[in-house]
Amino acid sequence: MRDPSDLPRSVFADEDGDALHEECGVFGVWAPGRDVARLTYFALRALQHRGQESAGIAVGNGHTVLVRKDLGLVSTVFSDNDLAAMPGKVAVGHVRYGTSGARSWEAAQPHFSTINDVIIALAHNGTLVNSDMLRGELVRLGVPFRSNTDSEVAAKLIGYYTEQTSHLRDGIRHTMSLIEGGYAMALVRENALYAFRDPNGIRPLVLGHIPAHQASDAVCDDGGLGDVPLGEGWVVASETCALDIVGARYVRDVRPGELIRISDDGLMSEEGTVPRACASCIFEEVYFSRPDSIVGGHSVYSMRYAMGRQLAREAPVEADLIIGVPDSGLPPAEGFAHELGVPFGEGLIKNRYVARTFIQPTQELRRLGVRLKLNALRDNVAGKRIVMVDDSIVRGTTSKQIVRMLKDAGATEVHVRINCPEVKWPCFYGIDTDVQEQLISATRGVEEVREFIEANSLAFLSLAGLHCCVPHGGRCTACYDGHYPVPIPASFSAGKFLPGFAPVFGGVVAPGCGGA
Repeated sequence: MRDPSDLPRSVFADEDGDALHEECGVFGVWAPGRDVARLTYFALRALQHRGQESAGIAVGNGHTVLVRKDLGLVSTVFSDNDLAAMPGKVAVGHVRYGTSGARSWEAAQPHFSTINDVIIALAHNGTLVNSDMLRGELVRLGVPFRSNTDSEVAAKLIGYYTEQTSHLRDGIRHTMSLIEGGYAMALVRENALYAFRDPNGIRPLVLGHIPAHQASDAVCDDGGLGDVPLGEGWVVASETCALDIVGARYVRDVRPGELIRISDDGLMSEEGTVPRACASCIFEEVYFSRPDSIVGGHSVYSMRYAMGRQLAREAPVEADLIIGVPDSGLPPAEGFAHELGVPFGEGLIKNRYVARTFIQPTQELRRLGVRLKLNALRDNVAGKRIVMVDDSIVRGTTSKQIVRMLKDAGATEVHVRINCPEVKWPCFYGIDTDVQEQLISATRGVEEVREFIEANSLAFLSLAGLHCCVPHGGRCTACYDGHYPVPIPASFSAGKFLPGFAPVFGGVVAPGCGGA
C-alpha cells in the first residue's frame, strides 16, 4: 500500500498524524443471481472506517472483469448508475488509506492485471516489506507499472507467474511464496473469487456464508429482487461488520497462509504457503475494528470494555466523571467507569459529518483541526474531575488539544488513561507509523508525555493486562515491544529506527539498526 508521492497534507494534518491508520479494507463476494456490485457497495460502506481516500469495485460477469474506482468516499465514488452498469456474479471491493500522503487514481484499488485473455483484479490490505526488490525484478522482466504501490506489485506478480504456469492458483501460490509482510487479499477473475492471507495472519480476513433462498432486503427495498429465491453465496471481508450488512453468516477466519477459491465448483481451500506462528495485529482489538465486529470469536466491544476494567485496576484515580474519546475510546471508558463505580457519560461530542479534506492547510486550520471534529460538552464537564479514556497516543498533539479543550470547558482536572501500552516502535505491516521518531513514547517517559499533553495524570494499560483482555493466540505486538514476526529488509527500514533501539526479528536482534 505504500506510495511515496508527495501531495498536500490534510487540513487535519496534525490530527490525522496523531492517530493510527490501518491501510485498507477489502471485501469479496461470489453470489450468482444476486446484485454483487450493490452487495459490495454496502459492505464497503460498513468498512469505510478502514480507509477514506479512495474506493473501488471490480465485478466478474462470466466473460470479463469490470472495474470502477476513484478518489473519495464510497458514497461519492459510486452512483446508482455505476452499480447498475456492473452486473455479474462475483466481485471484490476496496477502501484505501494510503501512507505518506499518497493520493492518486493509479494507487486506488482494485489493481488489475491482464493474463493473456484473462483479466484479474486484486484488492489488498497490508504492506509488503520486500516489494521494492520484487518490483525491480519485474521491471527487468519487462512488466509495466502504473503506480508505486506494493499492491500493484502483487497483482503483477500473480499475472506474471500465472502466464508461466498457465494456472491462476499456481500463480497465486508462487506469489505467496515470494512476498513478505502482512497482507490479506481478495482477487476476482471473470468467474471466480480468490482470497488469501499472509502466513503469520497479521492482517485480518474472515469468511462468511450467505444462505440460499434468503431475501435480499439487506440491499434492496424495491420489492423486486427480494422476492426471488436465490442460491447460496460466499463472502470474504476484513471485518465481520461487512458480513452483517449483506446478510452473511460468519463461518471462520481465513487461516494464515490459506488460499481459498470460490466458483461454480464450490469452495476449495488449500495451503497457499506454509503457515508460521500466528501474529495477528492486536490493534484490531484495540482500535481498528468496529465495536460491532467479532475478532477471534469475541466481540470487539466486549474486549474494549474489558480493557477499560483492567486499566481501572492498574491505574485507578479519584474522579467525578469518566468519558471516552469517540468512537474507539467509548467502550473502554464505560468499562473503566464500571470498575471504579464512577459515573460514565458524554464529555466530547463528535461531528460525524466532517470528512477528510486535502486542501493545502494553514496554521490556523491546523489549530482548528481537532475542534472541527470534537467539541467539549460544557454542561457535563464543568466543575468536575474528568478521566478521559482513549485508544492510544502517537504524537501526543491530539491528546494535548483535547485536554486543553476540556479544561477550557471548565473541567477542574483531566486525567488521561490509554487502553493500550505505549506505542514505541514503528510498524511495517500495514499501519502508517513506520518512522520511530514520530512516536512520542519512543523518546519520552510517561511523566514527560503527561507534561506535554498537560494532563493531571497519565497511565497506559500494561502489555500483560492487554493480553488478558483478548482471546488466546499469537499476536503481533511489535509496536509495543519491538518484536517483529517478519524480518524487515535493511533497505526498507533504513532510517526508521532511532539510535539505541534494537528491534528483534523472529527472535533475532537485528544488526545495524542502532542497537546498543
